Formats: sequence, structure tokens, C-alpha cells
Amino acid sequence: MSARLIYLIGPSGSGKDSLLNAARAQLTARGCKIARRVITRSAEAVGEDAVAVTLAEFERMEAGGEFAMSWRANGLAYGIPRQIDDWLMQGHDVLVNGSRAYLPEALQRYPKLLAVLLTVEMDVLRQRLLERGREPLAEIEARLARNAQFESDMLKQHANLQLLNNSSHFEQTVEQLLALVQRAPACA
Repeated sequence: MSARLIYLIGPSGSGKDSLLNAARAQLTARGCKIARRVITRSAEAVGEDAVAVTLAEFERMEAGGEFAMSWRANGLAYGIPRQIDDWLMQGHDVLVNGSRAYLPEALQRYPKLLAVLLTVEMDVLRQRLLERGREPLAEIEARLARNAQFESDMLKQHANLQLLNNSSHFEQTVEQLLALVQRAPACA
């Protein structure tokens, strides 16, 4: 069985970073690698374990071919290091924190990827975004409206999209991710 890219996506506030951190030890024990994204966000920003760079550094890295995938979203630039291709060639499954909007490009590059959409009920997501405190209420409401449309469109366009609901019982969501990845068959 060849290695596969596991492409975790979901709206900001859905719990992707928490899910990755909680599943990390078990996935690593199965030989699965978890990629660290490169982001043009301050290293002091709370949340994801990412490599923070300036926009100029990011653009230099991107121009130099250092990313397997890169995109822009919400005023930031995101890159997945080219190292994931080495890991895949070595037979390791690789889990990345991806972008919903970039999914079509990711599928072109990695046609066998396992796309996993982390969903959250609207009220729960609103509360999480408010508690995070990164954006004013108007931006949060606009983000929620875009998310509802985005999720609807994604479900229509991607029949093989795997869904995980992270509205409550976080430990159950972790177990569901591990079961899904095991069944997929990635990281087995």
C-alpha cells in the first residue's frame, strides 16, 4: 500500500490544531508524519505549532521551490514544506493542516489524498471565535456566513470528503480521526 497525504481542513476555530496535537503521539507511533506549516503570522500567535516567517521570507521560500503547497487566506500566507514529498516517497503517510479553498489544487498534486473536513455547529463555532478574540464581531459573522456557504459547496463538489464533527466531546473526535485514518487505510 502506498503512502497517502491526509489533508485535514475546516474553518478557523473548528479545532484542527487541537485535534492534531491530541492525535500526534498515536499517529507518530503508527509512522505517520505531521507537517508543520510555514505561516506569515507572529511566532507569538496562540494556536498552531507553525514556523512563523515574514512575508518577504515566505515569498523567497516560495520562489525557491521550498513548498509542496502554498496559498493565501485571511491576509496570511501558508506553506507546506516540500519535505512531505520525501516522507511520502519513504512510505510514510503524512497529515497536513490544509486549506479548504486549496483542496482542488491539492487533489491535482496528490490525487489519492484523504480529505477530512472538520465541521462544527454554527453556534459552537461563533462562541469559539469570540473566545479566541482575534477578530471583531462583524468579521466573525462574515466568516461564519462564508463558512456555511463554503461547507455546502464542498459537500456538493467532493463526494469522497470525510466528515468529522467537532462540536462537542473532543476525545470522541480524536478517536474518530484515528479510526478514519486507520480504516482509510493510511498510517496502518
